[in-house]
Amino acid sequence: MVRSDARENRERILVAAREAFAGDGEVSMNQIAQRAGVGAGTLYRNFPTREALVLAVYRHELDRILDSVPVLLAQQPPIDALRLWTLDLVAAMRQKHGLGDALGPGAHQAIAERSAEPVIAAITRLLDAGKRAGAVRADADPGDYLQFTAALWRAATEPEDRAPRMLALLLDGLRPH
Repeated sequence: MVRSDARENRERILVAAREAFAGDGEVSMNQIAQRAGVGAGTLYRNFPTREALVLAVYRHELDRILDSVPVLLAQQPPIDALRLWTLDLVAAMRQKHGLGDALGPGAHQAIAERSAEPVIAAITRLLDAGKRAGAVRADADPGDYLQFTAALWRAATEPEDRAPRMLALLLDGLRPH
């Protein structure tokens, strides 16, 4: 059983690291500890290496995105829930890509293996809700949709982010004809 203060410290470290990595990614472990308001020992006790911290940030972010599916479906029409969820996923994929140099090939493989099945399950849930509502065509495939998201996170962001426009086209193509 983990003490509540230890859980809170870990959570603060993950939040501080996510924010730091979202910038230029060149932040030191000690700077992350300072941002989180914990000592270096606490940081290293939780995350012995930078790679361990980066992987934990990815896992934490993935869990947040996956956990948002039922909330979005409860609050939004299915096609809007899919749009909002996809934009969140694209933002996370862009961040992950930006930190790629901080990870070795084994870590990239671990991320891919851990994320593929739950992400497909989330997409399936969102598409199925859209199908039941008559907003998504019956032949929409979660694997195909995930492939399209790869194009979205690679889309140009300057002078404006093209991903939302591209996503609008994709969602329009999902509508029943």
